[in-house]
Amino acid sequence: MAWTEQRLARQGEENPRLAAQMLASHATGLSRIELYTHFDRPLSAEERALLRESIQRRLTSEPLQYIIGSVGFRHLELTVRAPVLIPRPETETLVQLVLDFVARSEAAKPRIVDMGTGSGAIALSLLHELEACEVVATDCDECAVALAEENARELKLDGEERLHLVLDDLAGSLVADAAWHQSCDVVISNPPYVPTVEYEQLPAEIVRFESRLALDGGADGLELYRRVIEQAQILLRSGGLLAVELHENTLTEAARAAHCLPYTDVTVHEDLTGRPRFLTAFRS
Repeated sequence: MAWTEQRLARQGEENPRLAAQMLASHATGLSRIELYTHFDRPLSAEERALLRESIQRRLTSEPLQYIIGSVGFRHLELTVRAPVLIPRPETETLVQLVLDFVARSEAAKPRIVDMGTGSGAIALSLLHELEACEVVATDCDECAVALAEENARELKLDGEERLHLVLDDLAGSLVADAAWHQSCDVVISNPPYVPTVEYEQLPAEIVRFESRLALDGGADGLELYRRVIEQAQILLRSGGLLAVELHENTLTEAARAAHCLPYTDVTVHEDLTGRPRFLTAFRS
């Protein structure tokens, strides 16, 4: 572990000790605490081989989450693999905004649409934390839909007809079906929102391994957002909630765009670092 930490530090790893612990835990099956309580246990040949392979992958800038194969999100442990977007901690707050709304609402079984579900982090968290709800989760990437399906099976959240995973460009298929119009209580989305100029300056571990489709939001970062709010106004019932995560520098323009559509109480919320990150609005 000391050697791994030093090698990663020379490569420019931001937190080499934590990275070394995570890779050693992955190789041995021990928790980070157990690494120290079992510090004198020799590694097997298989464990050493896996650790060496993991270190080499990290030295190419591959994200730790892809190497380990999982990431924690709220109360769930999700499988992740390239190129599907790795769930970020800030998105947990977006889920909480929806949970707070549902707790205040009178819907016995809220119908929720998650546009651009990726690994399924948002949709599966809502299913896990709400006793009764129906979630339609969409993504235009076949790899993402397959991974979300896998996570749903592993977490046993794929039964009882509560989850519907759809290969779709946002929610185009729902919008095309009149039966879905004004039938949803919540539309939630973490769309691609990084302005193209900033995307090209992101760290190598993001640009080289995570899907550009899930990150690049166009010239101003709002290209997909505009489509989300247009589709959401069709799907949401009166009083229904729109909840979206966006780039911190785009919230003012995003709020202005929502005000031009039949939304009320358009509100910008900060993330845990105090930066503007989320927008909520209600269908009038």
